[in-house]
Amino acid sequence: MQSTNAIEIRGLIKRFPGFQLGPLDLSVPSGAIYGLVGPNGAGKTTTLDLIFGLGLPEAGEIRVLGCDHIKDEVAMKHAAAYVSPQTSYVAWKYVRRAVRFVGAFYPDWDQGYCDDLLERFRIDPNAKIARLSLGNSIKLGLVLALARRPRILIMDEPTIGLDPLSKRELFAELLALMRDEGHTVLISSHNLTDLERFTDHIGVIHEGRLLVQGRTDYLLETYRQVSFSLAGAPPASARVIERDGDRQRVLTDSADEYRESLAGCGAVGISVQPVTLEELFAGLVE
Repeated sequence: MQSTNAIEIRGLIKRFPGFQLGPLDLSVPSGAIYGLVGPNGAGKTTTLDLIFGLGLPEAGEIRVLGCDHIKDEVAMKHAAAYVSPQTSYVAWKYVRRAVRFVGAFYPDWDQGYCDDLLERFRIDPNAKIARLSLGNSIKLGLVLALARRPRILIMDEPTIGLDPLSKRELFAELLALMRDEGHTVLISSHNLTDLERFTDHIGVIHEGRLLVQGRTDYLLETYRQVSFSLAGAPPASARVIERDGDRQRVLTDSADEYRESLAGCGAVGISVQPVTLEELFAGLVE
């Protein structure tokens, strides 16, 4: 696949008992902050794990910066970093030992930046890792990833356990990283408010399939909630998200055309409202 995208997934399939991921096509543009959202069990973590070779797909292709994620595994893992709540550094006992161990693998390791991040995130280098809170454990993983200055940063639920101040610091660092257009961030998160503010692109995944993806501002501008009163069934080209007697509310990506269809059906009290990312997400998956 020839592409300017930082991450390119085509025809990806992975089966588990009672669940199938894919076929999944997903594109993360270079220089973007891409948010992957979906309900629990939608396939978000599975997708990120497969990118990093944590499990083998049964079909499909994954490329990261043009590298095949399996054949070019070493080159890919030097260019990309993965932060996950499931990653544990307890084996190194102390923060400073984990820093020394991880930093030794990367020629571009920035120790000064690492020390600065540890101070800003209020992590004592001499602290025992087993005694870190969940929030500080995640921040340690972020420090070890960011200090590599990776071209691609992939994060699974990076704000779990973080207080509001720590979340602001995290996104400030991501925005600082993105000042260089050579960097790309892929975030899987349930925190839709933060993603609406900080992402350039969004993908919504549900039951192993990608429902929609695109620029965040474009999707929020394109989709609308339309409320109206109608005794019968509404036109079928929208998703019904609420119904209370004759009063109904739908989600549509063609509000003007849909309003005309409603008027032709005899609907009254028609109103069109913009959507937040949370409302778009709920409307698509419900």
